[in-house]
Amino acid sequence: MSLLQVRNLVKHFPVRGGVLNRIVGHVHAVNDVSFDVSKGETLGIVGESGCGKSTLGKMLIRLIEPTSGSIHYEGKDITSLSHSDLMPFRRTMQIIFQDPYSSLNPRLTVRSLLKEAIAFHGIVPRAEMDDYITELIRRVGLRRDAADKFPHEFSGGQRQRIGIARALVTKPEFIVADEPVSALDVSIQAQVLNLLMDLKDEFGLTLVFISHDLKVIQHFCDRVMVMYLGHAVETLPCLDLDEQVQHAYSKALLGANPIDDPDQRRPLTILQGDVPSPFHMPAGCPFTGRCPDVVDRCRAEMPPIIERGDGHRIACWVANEEAAQPAAPAKSIG
Repeated sequence: MSLLQVRNLVKHFPVRGGVLNRIVGHVHAVNDVSFDVSKGETLGIVGESGCGKSTLGKMLIRLIEPTSGSIHYEGKDITSLSHSDLMPFRRTMQIIFQDPYSSLNPRLTVRSLLKEAIAFHGIVPRAEMDDYITELIRRVGLRRDAADKFPHEFSGGQRQRIGIARALVTKPEFIVADEPVSALDVSIQAQVLNLLMDLKDEFGLTLVFISHDLKVIQHFCDRVMVMYLGHAVETLPCLDLDEQVQHAYSKALLGANPIDDPDQRRPLTILQGDVPSPFHMPAGCPFTGRCPDVVDRCRAEMPPIIERGDGHRIACWVANEEAAQPAAPAKSIG
């Protein structure tokens, strides 16, 4: 059963200029993106910086208002709900921000940070708040005395654990993790990822995990959606990702992954050209200027997203035409 259903989601940011500060164009951050997230699933969203993945994640929980499209949460259309009508959903949808240094109020202790959300949503009675906070802090791997410290007294990894505790404090069902380990040292990233995996199983969470690192996505997620210039170009299960990936951009991301065995080297895919401007979107496929498999049709028409079976969806004229061609008949012997 789908917990989240996203259909044709679009976000365009207006750009103003001139003497009268009029709108002179739009930045096309997210373009006609559709997907589902099942209960208990972890969907990874991957792509280069500026591809729209963080904007998409914030739209899912209405931190950013979409330009068009729809978001259904547990069958309820939350796209245009007013602030008061959206409030019951705020408790069940939370976000872990990318930067643990700027996402915590430096003037509040950890206890005060968590108490704000507990009191606002009425999570537990006032008399039980301190015990609830102590247990939550312990669960994310911090010492009990962390509750009365300020954010500047913690390391980056510890601050991100506080961010995770803040996301869990309302007992949510759905969490957007917006590159939660990208600002951390490599030695700390694995600890935070393992913590998130344990918490997901313990609390029965559904996650949208945003990252620019496909290696992390493979390790952590059930499915991955690859984004390029605001478009979802391929969605497929993370199981056997190396063998199943079809889109040229997805292959390039996969080829940039570090390998575990240095003796099993593979050719490095180096993309030529630059990423087009989201202010001046190209005609046809947005990956045309960098794709090694481009054909004339790619420059003229935007490829539709085709369902390939087993949860594999791809927007590519070349890949879909190759899949549609019948297999060559076997030659007879004798």
